[in-house]
Amino acid sequence: MHDCIFCKIVKGEIPASKVYEDDDVIAFKDIRPAAPVHLLLIPKRHIESLLDCTADDQPLLGKMLALTPVLAREQGLGAGFKTAINTGLAGGQEVFHLHLHILGTP
Repeated sequence: MHDCIFCKIVKGEIPASKVYEDDDVIAFKDIRPAAPVHLLLIPKRHIESLLDCTADDQPLLGKMLALTPVLAREQGLGAGFKTAINTGLAGGQEVFHLHLHILGTP
């Protein structure tokens, strides 16, 4: 997807306040935070939504979920946090690149 804003962040074409990056995923601060801490965790590979995931994506999805509490604790959310994955237009997805929201108040 040449016009995907998250793919442009992955490529370094658009700046982001990164808090984590490895070969598979990147996490950064949401530019329109809905909570004092609001991170987005995305795969580097373009996947439009959770509806497009298959059994082949299980390792990536597991990695994302396992990384979520690590990132939350690093951001001061050790007492708890909220996660959300909006899926499809009817599910409130605005950017069509799979992303997991991590939200909370330290």
